Amino acid sequence: MGTGALGTVYPNGAVIVREGEPGNCMYVVQAGKVEVIRGEGDRERRLDVISEGSFFGEMALFETEMRSATVRALGDARVLTIDKRALLRRITEDPLLALNLLKTLSSRLREARRSQVAT
Repeated sequence: MGTGALGTVYPNGAVIVREGEPGNCMYVVQAGKVEVIRGEGDRERRLDVISEGSFFGEMALFETEMRSATVRALGDARVLTIDKRALLRRITEDPLLALNLLKTLSSRLREARRSQVAT
């Protein structure tokens, strides 16, 4: 892993967060893509691919639960880490950030429900 202009550059396949570990920050994909996977027995299931400009790991800022999935780089990916204090400061400066965060969370919940019904 190397440090980029913004965030950290993770090489292809590098784990950024691991399912079951505690979390205390969220991440923004500055460049490249990451995949979200969940272990199912001895197999993995891809839940999502997150591209540049989007975020993941936000649930750790609102809950004290363990990470619900593993996220790893798909190709080289530059990822910025944001802790709770930094996020709250940014929301104070730009309240629309909170609205965009909620819209994304709502969309992900809706998609997760659709996936459960389809399974």
